[in-house]
Amino acid sequence: MKFAHISDSHLGGWRQPEMQLLNIESFKKAIECCIEEKVEFVLFTGDLFDSPFPPIEILKDTFSEFRKLKEAGIKSYIIAGSHDYSVSGKTFLDVLEKSGFCEICKFDENEDKVILKPIMHKSFYIYGYPGKKSGLELSSLKKIEIIEPYSNYFRILMLHTTIKEAIENIPIDSIPLNELPKADYYALGHVHVNFEKEINDKPAVYGGPTFPNNFKELEDLKYGAFYIIDVEGYTKIIRKEIRLKEVDLIEVEMEDALKGTEQILEILKRLNLRDRIVLLKVFGELKKGKLSDIKFQEIQDYLEKNGVYSFLKNTSKLEAGKKEIEVNLQSYEMEKIEDVLVKKYDKENPSNLNKLIFPLIESLSLEKQEGENSSVFESRLFSGLNKVLNIEL
Repeated sequence: MKFAHISDSHLGGWRQPEMQLLNIESFKKAIECCIEEKVEFVLFTGDLFDSPFPPIEILKDTFSEFRKLKEAGIKSYIIAGSHDYSVSGKTFLDVLEKSGFCEICKFDENEDKVILKPIMHKSFYIYGYPGKKSGLELSSLKKIEIIEPYSNYFRILMLHTTIKEAIENIPIDSIPLNELPKADYYALGHVHVNFEKEINDKPAVYGGPTFPNNFKELEDLKYGAFYIIDVEGYTKIIRKEIRLKEVDLIEVEMEDALKGTEQILEILKRLNLRDRIVLLKVFGELKKGKLSDIKFQEIQDYLEKNGVYSFLKNTSKLEAGKKEIEVNLQSYEMEKIEDVLVKKYDKENPSNLNKLIFPLIESLSLEKQEGENSSVFESRLFSGLNKVLNIEL
C-alpha cells in the first residue's frame, strides 16, 4: 500500500506570471504522478497556498486538481501551514474540505494540553497539527497528546514546523524529534530542505517544496519534489523530483558598473539558455559607477529575444563602495527580522501582552481581495482581531 506526501507548494507565491505558472504546473505534475502510482491517499503538510486567501485563478486550478484526486478514489488529508493558516480560522482550506475534496486534521486545545484527533483510513491513524506564523505552534507542540494506544495500526503524525535535527546549529526556535509523540511516519512541512531522518527506526521527512519559492531556493534546490511512501512489508521512502525547467546560475563579480552591462552580456552570449530559468547573481564592491548604471532591462530584453523562460536577478551582495548598499530581502528574511526584533523587544520589555504581537501582526497584514467590498473586508479583519484579543470590536 502506498501514500504520497506533498508539502509547501505555496501556490500563488510568485509575482512573475511565468514562475507562478511553473509553480502550479509542478503541483499538477505531482498530482498526476500520485494518480499514476495509484496511491491510497495524499498527505498535504501545510502551505498549500502562499496566503490564506489566494487569487481566484489559483483557487480554480487547485480545486481542479483536488477533484482529479477525488475522482480517482484517492483521499486527501491536510493541515494548514504558516502561510495559509489564519488566526480567524477561516481559510480556503475549509472551503476545500466543505466541498468534499479533503479532510483537515482536527484537535482539541486548552492551556494545558493539545489532544490530536485521529483520521482513520483502513489500517492508518492520521494525526496533525497546523503551522502558525513565526513558529507560534512550537509551544503547543510541546503539549500534544495522542489518546489512542500505539498498537497494530500505522500511525502518521503531520506537522508544519521546524525540527531541531533539520536545522542543526542554526539559532532558530525548533523542537527535537524525540519530544514528539511516537509515530510510524512523521510527515513534515515548513522547512524547504531535502531532509530524511529516522527516530527509533521511524522515518521523519520534509516533503517539499513542490517548486522553489524564491531566488535562493532556486539556487539551492533547483527543482521541486514530493514523496511516495510504500509500506508493504517495510516502509520504503521514494523521493520524486519534479523537473519541468532547467535552472542556470550565473555569478558575476563586478567592480565597474559602467561596464557591467557589457560584462554580463559577454558571459550570456557564450551560453545556450533557451527555455531555461536564468538566475543572475551579481556581487562584489563597486569602485566605479552605481547599481543603476547596469542596464538590467537591456539584459532581460536580450534573454527574452533568445528564448529564455524566465530571468531573475539578485544584487543583494553588490556593494556600492561605502555608500548605498542595495538590499533585496526575500519575504522569508523579512519574517526572520520581525522575529528577532519582537523577541528583542520582549526581552527588554517583558509583559504578558507580548504574546499577542505575532498574532496581531498576522491579523493586521490581511489584504483586501479582488472584488471584495470594504464592509466585508472590515468584517473579516475585525473577526480575526476579535479572536486574537478575545473581545468584540
